[in-house]
Amino acid sequence: MPKNAFYAQSGGVTSVINASAAGVIETARKYPDIIGNVYAGRNGIIGALTEDLIDTSQESAESIAALKHTPSGAFGSCRYKLKGLEENRAEYERLIEIFKAHDIGYFFYNGGGDSQDTSNKVSQIGKALGYPMTCIGVPKTIDNDLPITDNCPGFGSVAKYVAVSTREAAYDVESMCKTSTKVFVLEVMGRHAGWIAAAGGLAKEAEGDGPHIILFPEITFDQPAFLKKVQESVDNHGFCVIVVSEGVKKPDGSFLAESGLKDAFGHAQLGGAATIVAQLVKSELGFKYHYAIADYLQRAARHIASKTDVEQAYALGQAAVEFAVAGKNAIMPAVVRVSDNPYKWKIGEAKLDDVANVEKMLPKNYITKDGFGITDACRTYLQPLIEGEDYPPYRNGLPYYIRLKNAPVKKKLNTEFKIK
Repeated sequence: MPKNAFYAQSGGVTSVINASAAGVIETARKYPDIIGNVYAGRNGIIGALTEDLIDTSQESAESIAALKHTPSGAFGSCRYKLKGLEENRAEYERLIEIFKAHDIGYFFYNGGGDSQDTSNKVSQIGKALGYPMTCIGVPKTIDNDLPITDNCPGFGSVAKYVAVSTREAAYDVESMCKTSTKVFVLEVMGRHAGWIAAAGGLAKEAEGDGPHIILFPEITFDQPAFLKKVQESVDNHGFCVIVVSEGVKKPDGSFLAESGLKDAFGHAQLGGAATIVAQLVKSELGFKYHYAIADYLQRAARHIASKTDVEQAYALGQAAVEFAVAGKNAIMPAVVRVSDNPYKWKIGEAKLDDVANVEKMLPKNYITKDGFGITDACRTYLQPLIEGEDYPPYRNGLPYYIRLKNAPVKKKLNTEFKIK
C-alpha cells in the first residue's frame, strides 16, 4: 500500500522555493502506487508537530504548476530548530505519533543548513523509535552556503536581483555625482558567507563601473583602508558605489551591525550595516550619501528571477521524490557543475550527515587581494547562475501569483502540542 508524504518549507523563503514544491508534488503524483497524498506542513515542521496539515491533493494541476512562478512559501515557513533526541524526546515522539496517524512514510524538508539538520534528525528517529521513515532534504537558501551542492536554489535569483540593482543604482549615482550624491551603499543579506555581496560585483564590466567596493563577511572591516578606497573612487570616477554584506565583522570578531538579539535558530539578528558605513563616509569624508537595504526585496523578486535558478529549484524537488521512490534515504539532491562554458549541470546527491550545519564560505581566491572586489574565478562561477529570464505572467500591469486553497487535513488526534 502507498504511504503518504509530508512536505514542508523552512527558514527564510525565496523567489523559487515554490518551484521546488511544484517539483515534489507533481512528481509524487506520477507514483500513485508508491506515494499516496502529499500533505504539506502549515508553517514548516510546526505543521507536523501541531497536526496542522494541508491536503495538496485538493489543488488542481494548474494551481500546482503555477507555483513555479510564484514567490515566497505557499504553505508557510518557520524558523524552528528541532533539538537532539535526548534533549527533547517529546518532539520526536509527537512527530511519530502524527506520522502514524496519517500514514506518512516519506518526509521532504525544503530548507537550508538548519533545515537539513532537521531532515537528518527525522531520518534517525525511525530507527530510534521504531517507525520507518524515508527522509530526503530539498536544498534551499539564498545564502548559497550549503556544502557539496555547487549552488543552492534561491541564490541565483537573489544574485541576479543584486547585480541588476547595483548596476542601475550606479548609473543613477554617476549621473548626479557632480552636484549631488557621491556615495551609494547597498546592504545585502549574508551572515557569514559573502556570496550575495559577491554577486554585486557582476555589475562591474569596465574600469570605473560600480560597485567600486564590496564588503564581505570573510574580510575583517578595515576602516582606514575602506575610507581610503572611497576617497580614491570619488577622486578617480566622481562617485563610489558600495555593496555591503549584513555580516561584515569588526576586528574583534563581532558584527558591525549586531543588534544584540537572536533569532529562533540562535543566530545574531543583523541589519543596519549600510547605515553605519554610510554615516562613516559622511563623518570622515564629508560626502553626501544614499543607502538602501535590499532585505526581503532581494529574496522575493520573482519578477526578475534567474531561469537557471528556477529550473534547478524544480529539478531538485523532482529529484527528491525520485530518490525516495528509488529507496534512498537520508540524502539531499545536489547540483553538480559539469562545465563552466558552456554551462552544464546535473543532479547528484549528498548525505544529510555531510550537509547539516555546515556552512560553505566564499573561497579566498574569489576575493581580490585588496579585499574589496571579486576575481575572474568568482565571476566565472557566478555568471551562469544569473543567466536566463523566466518572467511570471502579468495581469493589470503586475505579476500574477497563485494563492492555493491550502485545505486542511482532518485531524485524527485529540491531543494538543505546545510549541516551546
